[in-house]
Amino acid sequence: MKTFGDKVIELNRNLKYDGNLPSDFQVLNPYLDNPETMVVMKEFYHKFYNDSNQRKFIIGINPSRHGAGVTGVPFTDTKRLESVCGIKMKSAKTHEISSVFIYDMISEYGGVEEFYKDFYINSPFPLAIVRKSKNGWLNANYYDDKELFNNVKDFMIDSLKKHISLNLDTSEVFVLGKKNADFISKLNNEAKLFDKMIVLEHPRYIQQYKSKEKQLYIDKYILALKN
Repeated sequence: MKTFGDKVIELNRNLKYDGNLPSDFQVLNPYLDNPETMVVMKEFYHKFYNDSNQRKFIIGINPSRHGAGVTGVPFTDTKRLESVCGIKMKSAKTHEISSVFIYDMISEYGGVEEFYKDFYINSPFPLAIVRKSKNGWLNANYYDDKELFNNVKDFMIDSLKKHISLNLDTSEVFVLGKKNADFISKLNNEAKLFDKMIVLEHPRYIQQYKSKEKQLYIDKYILALKN
């Protein structure tokens, strides 16, 4: 029988976006760009999801180039993949500010084993999106451009359904980022995926603009997640 982890690995192995995109956007697939991404991602899900338990769902936006865009693990840069999860990535070194907050919060929750036993994190658009600028390609969000959102909307609904089929509790979902929540709400109204949405500030916003109050936000997360 396939474990929760086996199902996630299979989902990631088959990830691809073939739809349209506005001309100044691109989608990056970490599994095609670096063979080691597949290796460490598999190790992570075999280590922390080696069971068939139901979990609650935490939804991000889309992977960043320095977090899941490299490691294949949401909100996890190579530093925390090695230092906290015990999985070393040889071909890349990344630091991602959202990862710092998430792993500080996980530590207070009770540690990685405890946290990942209860929760699964992913994104409605599970691949990294970049946008062309004068300084090269920069991280982008699926909602940054109306045409982009309209292009990827059906893919996102399909993706959320695939995540849910892993054995996720749909009675409530935790959405990171208020703007993200506005768009997830539109998808939810259309596809009837979740009964209740709990919105939490996005880790990047907290680290960038509210770092002095970081502990308050960690407490807020823990209170919501353990409720």
